[in-house]
Amino acid sequence: MTKQTEPLVPLLPLRGMLVYPTMVLHLDVGREQSVQALEQSMLADQLIFLTTQKDVSIDEPGEEDIYEMGTLTKVKQMLKLPNGTIRVLVEGLTRGKLTTLKNEGTYLSAELELFEDEEEKDVEVQALMRTMLEYFEQYIKLSKKISSETFATVADIEEPGRMADIIASHLPLKLQDKQKILETVNVKRRLSRVIEIIHNEREVLNLEKKIGQRVKQSMERTQKEYYLREQMKAIQKELGDKEGKTGEIADLTEKIEKAGMPDHAKETAFKELDRYEKIPSTSAESSVIRNYIDWLVSLPWANATKDDLNIHKAEKILERDHYGLEKVKERVLEYLAVQQLTKSLRSPILCLVGPPGVGKTSLARSIAESMGRNFVRISLGGVRDESEIRGHRRTYVGAMPGRIIQGMKKAGTINPVFLLDEIDKMSNDFRGDPSSAMLEVLDPAQNKTFSDHYIEETYDLSKVMFLATANDLATIPGPLRDRMEIISIPGYTELEKIHIAKDHLLARQIQEHGLTKSQLQMKDDAVKKLVRYYTREAGVRELERQLASICRKTAKIIVSGERKRVIITEDFLEELLGKKKYSYGQAENEDQIGVATGLAYTAVGGDTLQIEVSLSPGKGKLILTGKLGDVMKESAQAAFSFVRSKAEELHLEKDFHETCDVHIHVPEGAVPKDGPSAGITIATALVSALTGRPIRREVGMTGEITLRGRVLPIGGLKEKSLSAHRAGLKTIILPKDNEKDIDDIPESVRNDLKFVPVSHMDEVLNTALAGESK
Repeated sequence: MTKQTEPLVPLLPLRGMLVYPTMVLHLDVGREQSVQALEQSMLADQLIFLTTQKDVSIDEPGEEDIYEMGTLTKVKQMLKLPNGTIRVLVEGLTRGKLTTLKNEGTYLSAELELFEDEEEKDVEVQALMRTMLEYFEQYIKLSKKISSETFATVADIEEPGRMADIIASHLPLKLQDKQKILETVNVKRRLSRVIEIIHNEREVLNLEKKIGQRVKQSMERTQKEYYLREQMKAIQKELGDKEGKTGEIADLTEKIEKAGMPDHAKETAFKELDRYEKIPSTSAESSVIRNYIDWLVSLPWANATKDDLNIHKAEKILERDHYGLEKVKERVLEYLAVQQLTKSLRSPILCLVGPPGVGKTSLARSIAESMGRNFVRISLGGVRDESEIRGHRRTYVGAMPGRIIQGMKKAGTINPVFLLDEIDKMSNDFRGDPSSAMLEVLDPAQNKTFSDHYIEETYDLSKVMFLATANDLATIPGPLRDRMEIISIPGYTELEKIHIAKDHLLARQIQEHGLTKSQLQMKDDAVKKLVRYYTREAGVRELERQLASICRKTAKIIVSGERKRVIITEDFLEELLGKKKYSYGQAENEDQIGVATGLAYTAVGGDTLQIEVSLSPGKGKLILTGKLGDVMKESAQAAFSFVRSKAEELHLEKDFHETCDVHIHVPEGAVPKDGPSAGITIATALVSALTGRPIRREVGMTGEITLRGRVLPIGGLKEKSLSAHRAGLKTIILPKDNEKDIDDIPESVRNDLKFVPVSHMDEVLNTALAGESK
């Protein structure tokens, strides 16, 4: 390397490019300062110093804006273009370092220190040159952007510094990297740096090639799949499948992702979807898999309604829709209150038990509305197949999920109010026991992982509020009954029916028949008469039918123009509906011997029974008539045995049971009568007939009797008391153990009746019998 200095030379700053010594290339010069420097060069010795700007955005660079190291060049040719730009051909001569920069007014000039390359080639330089040429040849083969002629030209160069510069000019380097090579004056170091750069570029090209091959393979595979899919679509189209499965698969994939199902169910869904995609549409299994996937995505896995925990609002809704039923309403409000405090209480499983027509199903719907939940109902009446509950295996033709899963799909949420209607009507046969299948559904400890044979994946039922309805608790299997909280709805009293008719049923029927409240009015006495003499039921269905009949007849009267307004009175009610259909037992007009008034609780509510006893000469037969059931027959036998044991105390003949026949009769022989509450009534009638003492006409009684004369508790005291009040009785004899039930009786009835709790038959006789023994 040799140094020498050069006096002032015009300086031309370059933007975005660089010139190495011995290089010949064209430049387009447009800036005024650069044009002036070029012209000054042509006026002198045609030499000009080219250096690169650090920042290309600067139009008038200063000393700090350009690199010190540049190239002294000679202008070989200059041509002015029509747009004012000058195209110039320059040849690089040698490296030059800027020592002094001068501003000549219209252009820049520089004093330079020039560096000439050494011509000596020792062994190390030759080795570096060969290595560099070998790497450059490999690079050309990988790059394919440089022609083989270029390599031949480079290989003929003997000067090592010049070879390094030419090779560097052909490499795709950043301007800063090219500048570093220009600034490397020492030839050996320059060769080493160029070798290092070529090696790195070759590695990058190898990596690019590998990536390109992988991309190509992937593209080829994708193109192959696309081609095969297009072929498959064409085949499906020919076979009648117009759209093919492509859009369908994409749609199902999106539905599975949005269904919110747990991981185990999602994995199964995608596995089945993959099978569905590969199976031909004409295959029978294809439709089976499609149906299965549709069921999976349509089930509510995560969608839930937010519970409305406003107790006051819930109470208003329940009161609005139903009169009475206080225990059920209280239980629902208790649940909402605890839910509001804990936010995590497991939903209860309530079973509403009562006769038909008392509003069990409509009450469940009101509970759902009061909680802000969706409502779904399934009827279990007549279900005999376990698969109705758990579903069928998918291997069966026509398989589908059970009613529980079907109900959840219909509900659309994971926390609906789910009504299992008529749960006592399930039966079993050779196809299984559906009530046993219900055990898992209704067990709060198990229904979090309910398994349906069709779905197969576990499904969470723990957030569902199950309500069941039944007419008869006795027909529900014990294990199933044990899993439910039983709430009894015994039926409506006469007072409750009157309220329900006035506040709910009449208004609904008026609206359904196109009438207005001004067109049809019903007096309270007429409502009472309708309830008492035209219906006989525990619920209100017959009552609603009679009200509908009144509305129809009223509509006919108004449409025919007879009247514009109809007011239903007691007399007019009989004119519309005909004579009374039913009659209730009434108290006797005077005290009777051998006739006792008993209180009964039937499927249609409370009623009074007249139990009659007559004596006739005979051989001691006990005759029972009146279509009595086994329980009442046994009560009569027990009462007769008690009277025989008390013969001496009652001043009876010791052999009365051998000299006379006793006939016990309960009127209305066509009506079946049974129940454990007529024992004291029969015994009282027997004693009255045998002693000749009359029974007080205003006294009614209920209670079972033992052989020792103890009085046992009974049920249905509320209904029995209402029937006694309706019949005109004033005193009720009841078992001592039923004294706690007196609070359930409406206050208006309670105030009109005298209740006499008894624990032994002697107390019954003291209260019921009048006069002296004959």
